[in-house]
Amino acid sequence: MKKLSLILFSILVLISYSISNSSEKNVAKGKARIIDGDTIDIDKEKIRFGGINSPERNEVGYKLAKDKLIKKIANQVVTCVREKNKDKHQRTVAECFVDGESLSSFMVKNGYACDFIYYSKGKYAEEQEYAKSKKLGIWKMKYNPSWEKKCG
Repeated sequence: MKKLSLILFSILVLISYSISNSSEKNVAKGKARIIDGDTIDIDKEKIRFGGINSPERNEVGYKLAKDKLIKKIANQVVTCVREKNKDKHQRTVAECFVDGESLSSFMVKNGYACDFIYYSKGKYAEEQEYAKSKKLGIWKMKYNPSWEKKCG
């Protein structure tokens, strides 16, 4: 009986170790450098927020989105949960959080990004509808209509 208990205990320890190690591999955590409104860098790993899109360089709203993300993150630790696949530019795709709040949800709800429905499947639709109805951020600006086509 003691031998069986020892074997079961060993199996539980191995399972716990395996789960904790695999989840650590799916998380990036640290101070972030903001690249734009939907991309950051943590320890030289470029991380693209999954399911949202913010204006690119030279598009209306780019500076606003980037500046608001810089202000939101400030000097806090960002925790990102990586998705399985990288994007077409070989960046990590993840949902990132500051103090437990989703940065993607924050960016869309405040009008600094949109719900990129092709990838999000509508995950941020409510946040986007709120921002559009209140004319927040980019939704009050005259922006590039081709950008909005990516939005839900």
